[in-house]
Amino acid sequence: MKRIPYYLVVFLTLFFVSCSNESIEEIINEEIVDPNPEPDPDPDQSTDPCDFDLSGLAANSTVVMDCVLDLEGKTIDLPANVNFDYQGGAIINGTLKFSGGYIAGPLLNSELGIQGDARLKETTFKFIPAKWKNIVQGQTSSAIALENTANLEELMFFTKELGATTFEIDQFDAYFETTKVTSTTTNQNFYASLEAVNIPSDFTLQMSNNTYLRQFPAVAGIENGTILAVRDVSNVKVIGGNLVGDRNERPYSANDVGLEGTHLFHVHSGRNITIDGVNFIEGSKGAIAIYSFGFSFNPDYKPTTGVDIINCTFKDIRRMGIALTDGRNILIEGNTFTNVGQSMPGSDGGEVGYAINVEAYRTRDAQGNLRENERAFDIDIRKNTETNSRVGFVSVHIGQTVTVEDNDVGTRVVFSLTNGTKILRNRFKASSSNEDFAIFAAGSGETVYNNEVGYNEISGYGLGIAAKTKDVEVHHNTITNSDIGIQVNNTIDSQFHDNTINVSNNGISATSTYANNVAFVNNQITAGGFHAKFSLLNKNAGQENYRVTLEGNKFLNNKRVNFFNTNGVIFKNNEVNGGLEIGDATSNIEISATNKITPSNSDGIRIYGSHTAISIANNIIAEPTGEARFQCINNDSNTPGAITLANNTCN
Repeated sequence: MKRIPYYLVVFLTLFFVSCSNESIEEIINEEIVDPNPEPDPDPDQSTDPCDFDLSGLAANSTVVMDCVLDLEGKTIDLPANVNFDYQGGAIINGTLKFSGGYIAGPLLNSELGIQGDARLKETTFKFIPAKWKNIVQGQTSSAIALENTANLEELMFFTKELGATTFEIDQFDAYFETTKVTSTTTNQNFYASLEAVNIPSDFTLQMSNNTYLRQFPAVAGIENGTILAVRDVSNVKVIGGNLVGDRNERPYSANDVGLEGTHLFHVHSGRNITIDGVNFIEGSKGAIAIYSFGFSFNPDYKPTTGVDIINCTFKDIRRMGIALTDGRNILIEGNTFTNVGQSMPGSDGGEVGYAINVEAYRTRDAQGNLRENERAFDIDIRKNTETNSRVGFVSVHIGQTVTVEDNDVGTRVVFSLTNGTKILRNRFKASSSNEDFAIFAAGSGETVYNNEVGYNEISGYGLGIAAKTKDVEVHHNTITNSDIGIQVNNTIDSQFHDNTINVSNNGISATSTYANNVAFVNNQITAGGFHAKFSLLNKNAGQENYRVTLEGNKFLNNKRVNFFNTNGVIFKNNEVNGGLEIGDATSNIEISATNKITPSNSDGIRIYGSHTAISIANNIIAEPTGEARFQCINNDSNTPGAITLANNTCN
């Protein structure tokens, strides 16, 4: 059969996207196949036939192989402790049955069987593709790619049984089919981590920049699969190499809602797993998925524990880079994430759109008690670089004790149903001019508490920090070159202190919302709009006793603090270089305890409209330096009986 160019196969696959999955797969299988694949020759391999056989070998002897020995299909029973060293030779077309002794790794090949009690001479096995004719490189069919998956996995487990602890791959480029059920039992459910190339326990897979493991293009409708997996194993390292997805080589069904595709790596109940320096490219469902066997409240639960993802690159991944649903003691450090979830010419960006998504699954029982089906906690995300993810860098939707620290972020970080989560010492610089916010602290309910946002540098956003949450501490952040500094919405029991804000619009904002037991303390604010703008705050029934405190803040430039149609603000010991306004329908406002107000082109304090319970006392107000009509206190209230003025000083 004449081989059709691969780009034409992709075109035909897309053209027939409306056909059934079976017909598309048939096209792929028929047209990509190379019926006579030939691996690249091994340049170190001798072609000279041996002039000896293995008869008459003595126990404890060593055979140096510098020629090609054809066993002629025989099984050779070796004496005790016979060793085989490599000097460019080969043993083919038969089986060696050992009784002790070793064999050099380069002598292993797909045409040689090993039986009995043998071990490798070296603990590092170097995979030479030319010696393994059952693993085919290059464009191929689904059937051959499926054999690649089985054969590479089998080879890793085989070499481990012979004593290898490291499996090295250098120049290699092959496709792997991982989306088919290979079980022959009646219960033929699909398990992605089972159908992948699995890596055994106590083993290192070492790849080079010349190593490419590719996902064979899946048919439309496929929603799972992965090239590599660690499944219920321990002490595994995967170092280097390129894992390439089928994102732009596969079709998607017309009704795909962004879920279709395959991953590149699964960690499924792995323990002490390291993924170091791997390039993850164009995964169609994502790059890495981390999860566990069983539910956390069941006896069969096997949690993923101790995963390090370090020094890797994630480029053009669809949906999300790392999906973490169950695991603890997870380190994600020194990685680079670029264009996660962005559309490409061959595919949309899928759903989610975060570089890292922490989202454990949980439910409530019939009595309303929370049940943590999955748990994700003790997660450190640090020293990473993220640029141009479609939605954001990190989403901690459901997780606990997650620390996002010392990262360079181009989009945003969000947390919601979490506790003990900290966003610390990151540098947020907007990837584009339309990034709407840098940090969103969200979430309410019994599982939201003790979260922290501190020491971050934020530049170039529409909004620096948004809070719609409870029990968060936001402190020592620097927000510059942005529109709004900090915005609160439906927030309780939270503190915002020692932040530095220099923005083009409002420094602090709370509009059409509520806030209770919320304090803004010792912040320094330079604003192009209002220093603080509270409007329609705490106005609904049940919010009469809600309070927001602003204390010890320095409002540095000549702008105003504005409270309009707002209830429950305590404003004390602040320094205002500008004015303060108390507008219509405002109630329970206390302006006191030695605020220092220095207006120029405004009144020091202006009161207008109708009010309830406004107290202005013990403030020091400088005589306005602007127009003569400006006053230290301009009381233009329609309800003078609601205004208490006492012991204010006008200098």
